[in-house]
Amino acid sequence: MRKNLTLLLITLATVAATYGLILYVGMHGFVFAWTLNFVLMACVFALTETLKSPLDYPYFDAKVWERRGKVYETCGINFYRKLLVWTGWEKLNKSSNPVEKDSQALSHLHYRTKQSEFGHVIILIIVFGFNIVVAWRFGLRESIWLFVLNILLNLYPILLQRYNRPRLERALAIVHKKP
Repeated sequence: MRKNLTLLLITLATVAATYGLILYVGMHGFVFAWTLNFVLMACVFALTETLKSPLDYPYFDAKVWERRGKVYETCGINFYRKLLVWTGWEKLNKSSNPVEKDSQALSHLHYRTKQSEFGHVIILIIVFGFNIVVAWRFGLRESIWLFVLNILLNLYPILLQRYNRPRLERALAIVHKKP
């Protein structure tokens, strides 16, 4: 019951924050796109931390074609990783979630990749919906920032998690084989 109430409050807070953003900033331009993404990130983070779902759905399993990561490298994932280092995001993320080489830490990191991907998928879909509404109401030009930031802040993080997860699974297999 308490979990359901918390989920309801998170949903209501998300709707209220988004509505306030629309009222005070408008539905177009960089400020709206940037703020919408970060409001949704905060709310989805609260949602995933509350749910604590095991996220053991087949969707999260690496497909044969993505296990070696070549498709993601072709899409520019290595450039995106360098961009994260250049902007300081990687350092900030590593300071709050340091990577250790024991089985428990790698398992936790593996779970966090699923949690992050799940959150970014939710945000990607919501922002895409806003992208369609803004393009329809205000024109394609006014929806460009929503589109670009949705790719940079949601699509590429999804690709990055899908790129990293098979590598983590290989590391976990090695750690589990050690005596």
